[in-house]
Amino acid sequence: MLTSAEVSEVTLTFADGAEHVLAVEAGQNVLDAGLAAGLPLLHQCRSGSCSSCLARLTSGHAEHRAGASSSLTPSEKAEGLRLLCMTEAQGGCSFSLGYDSKVGETKPVVAQSFVNAVERVAADVVRLELELAEGSWMTFRPGQFINVTVPGTDVVRSYSMATTPADLPRIELFIRLLPGGVMSDWLENRAAVDDVVTIEGPFGAFFLKDKVKAPHVMIAGGTGLAPMLSMIDTIRATPGKKPPVLLSFGCQTPEGLFALDRLELRGHWLPGLETRLSVDRGTCESARTGNPVAAITADDALPPDAVAYLCGPPGMIAAARAHLEALGLSSENIFAEHFTASGA
Repeated sequence: MLTSAEVSEVTLTFADGAEHVLAVEAGQNVLDAGLAAGLPLLHQCRSGSCSSCLARLTSGHAEHRAGASSSLTPSEKAEGLRLLCMTEAQGGCSFSLGYDSKVGETKPVVAQSFVNAVERVAADVVRLELELAEGSWMTFRPGQFINVTVPGTDVVRSYSMATTPADLPRIELFIRLLPGGVMSDWLENRAAVDDVVTIEGPFGAFFLKDKVKAPHVMIAGGTGLAPMLSMIDTIRATPGKKPPVLLSFGCQTPEGLFALDRLELRGHWLPGLETRLSVDRGTCESARTGNPVAAITADDALPPDAVAYLCGPPGMIAAARAHLEALGLSSENIFAEHFTASGA
């Protein structure tokens, strides 16, 4: 029999107020304990790389497993953010989850799709349009991602949808080309219309929060624009008064910018949308020189209850969190999805 010193009482509270108390054994991570108890917890990789099982430590002590690496930055950990798949409780503690208990009830499914289009839209970005095959279906929340198996291999890559659930069965992805990348090689050399592609999803705790009327701030680096497009289109299609949206989108060079015509069109469709473009180097008439984080300033007078969505490389995420908090945004209203290069 386990002693009280070998078991920690962990409380998980969902955004809708649903609360569950778990008995987590020493050496067991919180995610495994929650799933074993039947809780609807979002998760995917279970290795600390995808951030799907993100939660905020609100009381007590709980740390990531010693020696384990994760996608969280040191500043995010300092703010109390934890990945439940890596977290071991050190006595009684509590966590808050940034989604309703109903969200986790949507289980990922494996589906077949076929290629509708493959189009290079920037120097290092390809637009891949898929369509779910007859008999296959999935749904998702704007901002979530799917896993894509590279045809002819067992290699899996993760990408956020740029389209909305209303666009199904069509799914659109923006994919960065990487030298020597397995997906990049397929896209550049072999991908063709009607190719069959296996996908799985949805995954991720990064998605548009329902019924929030406070101003929305979106900071996107590179292909981190994809989930922002899904969110913006969902906001536009939602009945009622729309929240103002400030989108800051940046790339390293002008040649890396893409979907600019779409952003211009959405500016006409959604009068409350303001888009700012940035490039790290080079010159572009429509873009400022610098990073997309610095494009948001104190002159924007963002209220403390503004909601921010960040998607890009870890360095950008860390800088954006610190910058927005310095401008007065609540850390609990800042949501992020890290994009990391998958390598070969």
